[in-house]
Amino acid sequence: MIGLTFLPAWIKLSILINNYEHFYPHENKHRVKRHQSQFDKAEAIFRHADGLLRTGDAMRLGIHPRTLYAMRDAGVLEQVSRGHYRLAEMPQLEIQDLVTVALRVQRGVICLISALAFHEATTQIPHEVHLGLVQDSRQPWLKYPPIRVFSFAPKAFSAGIETHIIDGVPVRIYCLEKTVADCFKFRNKIGLDVAIEALKECRTRKDFSIDRLMEFARICRVSNVIRPYLEALF
Repeated sequence: MIGLTFLPAWIKLSILINNYEHFYPHENKHRVKRHQSQFDKAEAIFRHADGLLRTGDAMRLGIHPRTLYAMRDAGVLEQVSRGHYRLAEMPQLEIQDLVTVALRVQRGVICLISALAFHEATTQIPHEVHLGLVQDSRQPWLKYPPIRVFSFAPKAFSAGIETHIIDGVPVRIYCLEKTVADCFKFRNKIGLDVAIEALKECRTRKDFSIDRLMEFARICRVSNVIRPYLEALF
């Protein structure tokens, strides 16, 4: 290590790693192969789960968190929401998928990011259908499209439901104002950034009512959460 004494520690480490890989290339190749093997195994697990898994489920099925995050960083996986990952190669959901869910789970209501996308109030790309059910409802199961269920208290569940006809099928979807209020309600599950972006998207829309938003915010008990953002944006 002659000549490295006065160099910063991170530079020393970089030089040591480069020297090691130069003199022991077979070790580096072995690590790459092992890394790829872990990717292949994880991809197979995701495909068996229809391309979508929660972090906890992925870990229980044998995917190490390091592998999960490395796949995300490499573009193999996409993080669709907090703690939810999907294979990037999977097709994006279409509006017809809302019809499928509406037919299969007639007691549910399209909500959150799926509702924002329907109302064209988000840049998020839905990779699963967000579905609202009243508390203590039996959890539905669909092979496709992937769904993520959110539980609502009875009063919050019944407020703000609209029925839209899509391909001749009535589909229940929360109105825009209720959807924004719900995004703040479930901010810890879908991300506060999603809720703030939706509020920004609604600033110039003539079909958006702040009074209605605050009405639903009171029902969802997030009035105090939303008010500072309203004051800053409007």
